[in-house]
Amino acid sequence: MANRHNPHLADAALAGASQSPDASLAADDGLVATSGAGLTYPWGEEAPAPGALIDIAPGVRWARIPMPGSLDHINSWILGEDAALTIVDCGLMLEPCSTAWKALFAGPLETARVERILCTHMHPDHIGLAGWLARRFDVPLAMTRGEWLQARLMLTDMRDAPPDEVSAMQKAAGWDADAIDHARAQGWSRLGQVIFRLPYGYQRLVDRQVLQISGQDWRVVVGSGHSPEHACLWNEAAGILISGDQILPRISSNVSLNAGEPEGNPLGEWLASIDKLLSLPDNLLVCPAHGEPFYGFHARLQALKAEHLERLDALADALGDAQRAVDIFPLLFHRPIGDRQRGLATGEALAHLRWLEVAGRIRRETRDDVWWWSRV
Repeated sequence: MANRHNPHLADAALAGASQSPDASLAADDGLVATSGAGLTYPWGEEAPAPGALIDIAPGVRWARIPMPGSLDHINSWILGEDAALTIVDCGLMLEPCSTAWKALFAGPLETARVERILCTHMHPDHIGLAGWLARRFDVPLAMTRGEWLQARLMLTDMRDAPPDEVSAMQKAAGWDADAIDHARAQGWSRLGQVIFRLPYGYQRLVDRQVLQISGQDWRVVVGSGHSPEHACLWNEAAGILISGDQILPRISSNVSLNAGEPEGNPLGEWLASIDKLLSLPDNLLVCPAHGEPFYGFHARLQALKAEHLERLDALADALGDAQRAVDIFPLLFHRPIGDRQRGLATGEALAHLRWLEVAGRIRRETRDDVWWWSRV
């Protein structure tokens, strides 16, 4: 029997909170082009229809939750048997996403008992409906500590205008006054519009921890760079990796330097995570958060690493006279960067520049609060 503790209360709270779609809040994909050569897709371009599931393996089912914007969807993975399910990743707090879940609960999951909600990381398309689902089924939410704390920080730091540090970094990157004013006018509370209130407590996931789900072992494999402490799930016996956004088949994960940790090195963390993932077997079926399940695990990891390192080399070689982050957009991105992409492009450009700075290959000079980068 389904464990709907009080779905009506949860659904009523959701109905009063859901917002209109905003594609800019679901920006998991990076702007750096990458190759998907060498991958095979067992299901081709097939994907679950609304309200339906696709069986991937015993105890592993695939749901697709629609989303606005270029990402189009998030994949949710239903692990375990109907007597004790774990739902991995949830979608945004938007009506199309919650409608998709309600269709599943009225269809193939009607008699299922949900045991746990698990989020690979704290980005809103992954945790947006986690609080609603946890409340609907009266079950715990599982995340790594770094992702949980970052989510709580984001949701408690709602204000009318962005922090001054954010505007200062935008200026340092080369934004003009009009662009900064436009960003400030957007406020600093939009994430709260697409994330249902999270439960007060959570279950902590840690690297190498083994979760037992319906008699199957799933090992937590933590990566970083795209987010602070991203949890992948590896089922060694079944040969399956739930990869979240740590590895995607057709796009590169967004890796950005941000004002919360301006001296960080997220691209260094992301590349180190690739090396860590390469220690896992090559023959895994990778189940990503966006795109289709695929084989070619090591080929994809090696392509992502090689292409980023090549781009870093090209960037270092091209930096002659001092340039700002906005000046290197044409070197990094094979597409025009408009107002909607400026924030993501800036974060990615700064992550590349910061990696080169940490490596001792370029230097940074601050003039009139603007960062100018040049080759050593």
